[in-house]
Amino acid sequence: MNLQQTLKLHVKAAIKVLFQSELESVEFQATRKEFAGDITIVVFPMLRVVKGNPVVIGEQVGQYLLDNVDLVLGFNVVKGFLNIEISDSYYLDFFQSIKGETNYGFSEVNDEKAVMVEYSSPNTNKPLHLGHVRNVLLGYSVAEIIKASGKKVYKTQIINDRGIHICKSMLAWQRFGNGETPESTGLKGDKLVGNYYVKFDQVYKVEISELVAQGQSEDVAKKNAPILLEAQEMLRKWEAGDNEVVSLWKKMNQWVYDGFDVTYKNIGVDFDTYYYESDTYLLGKEFVAEGLKTKVFEEDTDGSVWCDLTEDGLDRKIVLRSDGTAVYMTQDIGTAIQRIKDYPDVGGMVYTVGNEQDYHFKVLFLILKKLGFDWAKNLFHLSYGMVDLPSGKMKSREGTVVDADDLIKEMADTAEEISKELGKLEDYSEAEKKELYKTIGLGALKYYILKVDPKKRILFDPKESIDFQGNTGPFIQYTYARIQSILRKADVKEYIALNVVEMQFHDKEKQLIKQLENFPEVIQSAADQHSPALIANYTYDLVKDFNSFYQNVSILGADSDLEKGFRVALSQTVGQTIKNAFKILGIEVPERM
Repeated sequence: MNLQQTLKLHVKAAIKVLFQSELESVEFQATRKEFAGDITIVVFPMLRVVKGNPVVIGEQVGQYLLDNVDLVLGFNVVKGFLNIEISDSYYLDFFQSIKGETNYGFSEVNDEKAVMVEYSSPNTNKPLHLGHVRNVLLGYSVAEIIKASGKKVYKTQIINDRGIHICKSMLAWQRFGNGETPESTGLKGDKLVGNYYVKFDQVYKVEISELVAQGQSEDVAKKNAPILLEAQEMLRKWEAGDNEVVSLWKKMNQWVYDGFDVTYKNIGVDFDTYYYESDTYLLGKEFVAEGLKTKVFEEDTDGSVWCDLTEDGLDRKIVLRSDGTAVYMTQDIGTAIQRIKDYPDVGGMVYTVGNEQDYHFKVLFLILKKLGFDWAKNLFHLSYGMVDLPSGKMKSREGTVVDADDLIKEMADTAEEISKELGKLEDYSEAEKKELYKTIGLGALKYYILKVDPKKRILFDPKESIDFQGNTGPFIQYTYARIQSILRKADVKEYIALNVVEMQFHDKEKQLIKQLENFPEVIQSAADQHSPALIANYTYDLVKDFNSFYQNVSILGADSDLEKGFRVALSQTVGQTIKNAFKILGIEVPERM
């Protein structure tokens, strides 16, 4: 039981004894630096069950804790905030219990219901770009955080491998490709296919201009451009199972899958299972019939089927067209149900999709609830904002996107440039340097994106992200490497084994231990809120506290072996916690920098 859990029990007991009232929850926050105390209890929420002056209530609760709880050394009340001072012995016992633990902060699987996290979900007509990078990093880290909080997790994606946009790339390659392949060009398959998606758009625009010059309006010309009509015909042939079209589709999609795999490996993410839109686009229709029977859906006079959500503050949503064809909503209903059939232990799902789809997911989750699926209450849309660059917005059709592979290379190159300026890698081999540049570059990219609340839009500046000072990935990586340097000079195993039973803490030591104690709670909060930013910013706070400790307290030159041993063990535990925090963000930490 951690400090908050222990105090929560005693505060509830205090309210029961002092005021004969039941308190449902207790709100804590960090004590402000200008006041004495190690943890603060917020009194204001107690006023819902206890009437009176918050300062007086705080004084009474504080006195009760001082009289009845051994670990409480003192208290003070500032307005409606009860600041509690905790004994050094509590923090020493806590530290003794976690030092040397490699998985500190991570919980064992304690929930029989698994969570499925969907992320990436690209189209197979272009390479992954900067927007995908934010999606992938968010989805992967949220999956790892939920896993660390004690749940089984399945990582999945649905690959959008069918539709008119796929046929555009196929048709352009058929017309202009002269049989070239990834092997013959030396290009990754996703890049090759993406080039033909851009080529289609270029030809399409020329044809529109020609039709407009012949007297057609722009809207009519857009519909009548020969290359678009040909792509639509190709889609009809694909849906009819035409052997030649299906064979081309399989070949070009495989090129893209192979390219995606390389990018995923370079970014450092993985998946447990895959779904393909070509397999799922007909799913869901059977549940439309079921929904009609239970009056969740209603049929219009033209035969189309709708779900009326106006009483829920939404609108009417079509789930089946009058010609009997499904819409995206129908497919998503069917895919969600299919996933539960495939993985019966899944009790909830997280969809990592941009905020332009907020309304779609509100509707989807509500329809699934109305259809009677109990697990629908555990669905979450991990909505995120767009990523902009200083140069402006990206457009796939025009080929102005920032390619994910190019971005990863640029980050490594920038890390190399800055590292050379700092000049600290003289004893590294070239291979070691290259690996380190990639680790720093990727760490900078991932941290810069993950430290921001997912809902916020990001302006991403590669140079700004690779800074060895401030709230950046490289600053945290550098601190971790500094700790490893200290540990290489000391006999760490001996110091971790040292049993310290009594210790007079330096303020900086106590602050570090207090931060360490928060880590498991931060993981649980990050899992509940689906927010890697909580982990990222916790790690930055921990690193700031360590650097303050490092500057103010001598570690290897301590006055006694006891103090030296304690400080080495404390440094090792901080290093391990940084490593664990960065692991669930998908970021590596270098042993040397």
